[in-house]
Amino acid sequence: MQGHKFSKYFAEKDNKTPFEKLFDLFMELLTYTSGDVDESVDWLRQLDQEHKLTDEDYTIDDFLEDLRKKGIIEGEPGKGNGKGKGKAKMTSKAEQIIRKRSLDQVFGKLKKGGKGDHKSKSSGKGDESTSERKAFEFGDPFEHISMTDSIRNAQINNGIDDFQLTEQDLEVEEYEHKSSSSTVLMIDISHSMILYGEDRITPAKKVAMALAELIRMKYPKDTLDVIVFGNDAWPIKIKDLPYLTVGPYHTNTVAGLELAMDILRRKKTPNKQIFMITDGKPSCLKEGNEYYKNSFGLDPKIVGKCHNLARQCRKAKIPITTFMIAQDPYLQKFVEDFTEANQGKAFYTSLQGLGNFVFEDYEKNRRRNLR
Repeated sequence: MQGHKFSKYFAEKDNKTPFEKLFDLFMELLTYTSGDVDESVDWLRQLDQEHKLTDEDYTIDDFLEDLRKKGIIEGEPGKGNGKGKGKAKMTSKAEQIIRKRSLDQVFGKLKKGGKGDHKSKSSGKGDESTSERKAFEFGDPFEHISMTDSIRNAQINNGIDDFQLTEQDLEVEEYEHKSSSSTVLMIDISHSMILYGEDRITPAKKVAMALAELIRMKYPKDTLDVIVFGNDAWPIKIKDLPYLTVGPYHTNTVAGLELAMDILRRKKTPNKQIFMITDGKPSCLKEGNEYYKNSFGLDPKIVGKCHNLARQCRKAKIPITTFMIAQDPYLQKFVEDFTEANQGKAFYTSLQGLGNFVFEDYEKNRRRNLR
């Protein structure tokens, strides 16, 4: 009878150095403070007082000195004049570390792949072998015939003494087409992203940084553009993601979609897609130099323009995947109608599940049939 065998539990030793322990916490604080080194250090000192993170052998000041020596921060925290001069700041090295940490946290530890090209589901005259074999069929390229496997089949089927190679013995290697993909990630930075005591912008930033690092490591031929939308929409650089904050904005989804479409029109890649992370309804339009705003319910004028753009993207073969981090039924109905107009996809997800949904959908969308 099979049972369970129990043995004594030995706790795993923590071999991290004092610097490494503080470093993990400090980099997390930088994400929540939108890259404000001074504020992060203040929080770190408060946590040190409450939880005794350091001792006399290694203090917070020692840690800060190590950060400067390692090229992670510049300047001295707390020494600024309140106007930005002399204020400590992150270096480009720190920005890259934050993106890598986000990738590890959100998508898990991914090993760097090969050439990083995207593969469609189709087989045939492709670019890269799948290591799979299939029986030869009329129309298969002769150069894809696997001679080793075919000769082996002939020996099994006909014997060595009366060796002959027939069509029934032939096997061919299956190949996959490789493609590249262009993605525009839209991030809602309206005021609701920090309302009701819930920080929604930090998880959105982490997902964006993780996606950027994933593409850089695994799919270097792909492109990722990030845009933010509030009353207006504008592009931001990948390196600026850690510093992203919300503003006193309404939600101009139309402006975000128009900018995303404009960016993708200029891309030469065969696969194009839009990811939109939002928590609220579209509530704003810009007409000339004036803003048309309506925060009460779903405004038919604004919603209609959103649906029109969704249909335009559909005609241009640009799928839109919406990641809705709000649970209101009437907002979900808007997303359902918007998704139907585009024939795209929608996920109603918690902040904790956001990263998994983005990663899985990106992986699925990159395997699109090019033929």
